[in-house]
Amino acid sequence: METWILLFTVLVPPSLVSESRNITRGCRKIRPPPDGGIRYPGLTQEQIHSIEILPVAYEIEFVCRINRELDGPRVRKCLANGMWTEMEKRSRCLRNCSRLALKLENGHVVTRSPTRTPVEGTVVEYRCNPGFILVGSSSLVCNKYGKWNASKPICKVDRTVNRLPHSSKQTLYIGALFPMSGGWPGGQACLPAAQMALRDVNNRSDILRDYELQLIYHDSKCDPGKSTKYLYELLYNEPMKIVLMPGCSGVSTLVAEAARMWNLIVLSYGSSSPALSNRQRFPTFFRTHPSATLHNPTRVKLFKRWGWTKIATIQQTTEVFTSTLDDLEQRVKEAGIEISVRQSFLTDPGVAVKNLKRQDARIIVGLFYETEARKVFCEVYKEKLYGKKYVWFLIGWYADNWFKTQDNNINCTMQQMTEAVEGHLTTEILMVNPTNSRGISKMTSQEFLEKLQTVIEKSPEETGGYQEAPLAYDAIWALALALNKTAQELEKKQMRLDQFNYHSQNRAITDELYKAMNSSSFDGVSGHVVFDASGSRMAWTMVEQLQDAKYVKIGYYDSTNDNMSFFGTDRWFGGTPPADHTKVIPTFRYLSQKLFVSVSVLAGLGILLGIICLSFNIYNSNVRYIQNSQPYLNNMTAVGCTLALAAVFPLGLDGYHIHQWHFPLVCQARVWLLGLGFSLAYGSMFTKIWWVHTVFTKKDDKKEKRKHLEPWKLYATVSVLLIIDVLTLAVWQIVDPLHRTIEEFSKEAPAGDQGVLILPQLEHCSSDKMNTWLGIVYGYKGLLLLLGIFLAYETKSVSTEKINDHRAVGMAIYNVAVLCMITAPVTMIVSSQQDAAFAFASLAVVFSVYITLVVLFVPKMRRLITRGEWQSEQQDTMKTGSSTNNNDEEKSRQLEKENRELEKIIVEKEERILELRQQLHERQQLRSRRRPSAAAVAVSKESYADNHYGNSSAGTVSSLYQPNPPLVQRLACAEPADKMARNNCDGSRVHLLYK
Repeated sequence: METWILLFTVLVPPSLVSESRNITRGCRKIRPPPDGGIRYPGLTQEQIHSIEILPVAYEIEFVCRINRELDGPRVRKCLANGMWTEMEKRSRCLRNCSRLALKLENGHVVTRSPTRTPVEGTVVEYRCNPGFILVGSSSLVCNKYGKWNASKPICKVDRTVNRLPHSSKQTLYIGALFPMSGGWPGGQACLPAAQMALRDVNNRSDILRDYELQLIYHDSKCDPGKSTKYLYELLYNEPMKIVLMPGCSGVSTLVAEAARMWNLIVLSYGSSSPALSNRQRFPTFFRTHPSATLHNPTRVKLFKRWGWTKIATIQQTTEVFTSTLDDLEQRVKEAGIEISVRQSFLTDPGVAVKNLKRQDARIIVGLFYETEARKVFCEVYKEKLYGKKYVWFLIGWYADNWFKTQDNNINCTMQQMTEAVEGHLTTEILMVNPTNSRGISKMTSQEFLEKLQTVIEKSPEETGGYQEAPLAYDAIWALALALNKTAQELEKKQMRLDQFNYHSQNRAITDELYKAMNSSSFDGVSGHVVFDASGSRMAWTMVEQLQDAKYVKIGYYDSTNDNMSFFGTDRWFGGTPPADHTKVIPTFRYLSQKLFVSVSVLAGLGILLGIICLSFNIYNSNVRYIQNSQPYLNNMTAVGCTLALAAVFPLGLDGYHIHQWHFPLVCQARVWLLGLGFSLAYGSMFTKIWWVHTVFTKKDDKKEKRKHLEPWKLYATVSVLLIIDVLTLAVWQIVDPLHRTIEEFSKEAPAGDQGVLILPQLEHCSSDKMNTWLGIVYGYKGLLLLLGIFLAYETKSVSTEKINDHRAVGMAIYNVAVLCMITAPVTMIVSSQQDAAFAFASLAVVFSVYITLVVLFVPKMRRLITRGEWQSEQQDTMKTGSSTNNNDEEKSRQLEKENRELEKIIVEKEERILELRQQLHERQQLRSRRRPSAAAVAVSKESYADNHYGNSSAGTVSSLYQPNPPLVQRLACAEPADKMARNNCDGSRVHLLYK
């Protein structure tokens, strides 16, 4: 039971599962026919013996033993009603009879058999060619033992045929090969047409009055190998043939090559190979069937009419089709049309058809015989290479119902074949006179066809070569008229046609016949008959289309005048001719306009906010609180934020808004606005935080020197950062400028139209070394951001009045750095998604700017508004009459006042020192007078005093101005204690002079 369930699951298609659920049973096994068996695909021998009921949609195949042929359906399928398909037909295995009975030398065989090979019940009838009589039974029957009921008869030459009792005419024999089966069974209709022409010619008293034409023919089966044997019999067996008439290009090639060695003219009624137009290779060859290359100008004209510039071909590997395709390739190349796919096959077209499907072939020219055409289109059906996207060009000389013919070599039903071939086009040499006028035979083309239908055994649709029958009829007339003209010329030379022989020494008759054939010109049932220099027929081409399983004429083409006549009856599945290939429509992916407008509004509001902040900062630049925040750097920050926000607009511009030649300008605007905006905004904040870190995180001895950093150094730092960016961007745009590039994505099939593919494309700003330049810019900016984060962290606890907003600057740096470091890699990853990339980049800019402006300027606005500091500062300015009244100016004035006081003290001290020196000098002189003996002591004291006080008053004065507080303090305190106390000279005030 588990095996049965598994088998049912594997074999039943999914589409039939729902139906099979309603069926309780499948189909019972069928007994195999005697001498045969049944194949059960996918089942082992054990499963075959154990299973009695097979699932719905399961297929079985009947097979027969050796030397037996299957009569009836080969494949049966289990239906949902529990019955097998075609149960009304019995499948039998019948014994084969010898195929030798199907051939008759100098005659032909009519076979009535249920299968392609003779089996039990097959009846064979024999008929001899004119000039031969049948010896033996005229019919044979294959019995159930695989034996014929009698021996095969033979055809012997009728010796009395040259001497008719009531006529003195001499018989001229025509050796012919008619393919009654094979790749092109054209003999089925062409042989009766040729026999009709012989009767009509022989009944004419004005043509060949002394001669009678008779036909000796064989069934060549369109096989050059078999035709070799029949050609040998025609040449070596009596009677002598004056002309050879082969059919099929392969057979005609064989005959035409041999004919020149036998001094024979060859006239073909059904050969289209372009190779036969080679006069050097086939000097005596003529044909009433035009060359297959005559189809090619018509095809090229149709390609141009419907605007096709790319075609594909598939051919059967034979000389006729290879030569035709070579000629087509040359013609389409001259017309500017490309053969994109060229496939060929010998017997199995499966791989070739799959290759056509894989390589997206749409307009396909097929060159193959009728039997192979059924194989091709069975594969076409399997590969779904038909319908509104495809157009097939076939040869027009197939039978009208060739796709409905039962063929055991294919496993497609008639309905499937009809579906696959619907809508294909055929180019066919016009083989029936379109004017329907009476020609040399006194018949119209319509009268000829009606007469032909009375002598053929099957309907025209089922008769091979029915379309070429007028060519065979006119071939006999062309030969008769040429022989008649030759007879007249020979009569002048006292020669007769019946003196013809195969020897090359006697070429006079052949030469005259060649001239007559070459100059042939008459109106036949197939139209005007005339041969070109290569011996090929010149004719019109008819274009037909299969509509509702019937061929409909849609136009004619006259290649001699290059004139195409259309009836307007062509019909297409989609209403118009399909494209020659899958049209790939490039479609640009544009930014969402809703997203662009939304972000633009935010950017516009941000720009307005930046202008307000800038105006506020400039207007209140005299306020002490604003002064302590370095307002010029804040102004740079506001300007940089405005420029960065302005970059949002070119970031959102694409082909939806601008022309292609505007794109490089937009790319430049993006880079420069973002670069300069970042340099100004972030550079000014980085400079502040760097100065705070430099001043307040160093050692105390260096801190005193750095506290007096001039403002121009801050501006210089910002300028350096800005210059680095300007130089980098300038070199980038000069060496490797940005330009418009297009990124292509996988093709997409739109809903509803299977003949079109959408190729999504996205515009980018890029350069040849884009990754290198981005690496340089991102590396430099990244290091700057990391350094800014480090400096902000280091100075988070510093408090200074010189830059009172450095904590807010640090917070802004944190936010900007984090957003930039996240956005840069994300935008690179999602660069192929225009909406996501724009959203990340633009919103990062917007949020960075908003955070920066809010953090830096809103607290200042709030403080000035809530405390009213800008009003008190203005009032102070009006009272003092000074334009500046800040902390630095007050300190400067205080220091100047203290300096003047100290200068007065120094002058007083100097005067006092001079007085003391004078008094000391006078006292020494007085002592020297009173105590001469104590002179030495006085001198040493004086020396001591000189060394102690310096001897030089100038040196004393100059030393007072040296920036050495201890010395000043010492000199300033040289007075008595009471005076020093009065002036409060403690040295602390002297320090203020040098702070």
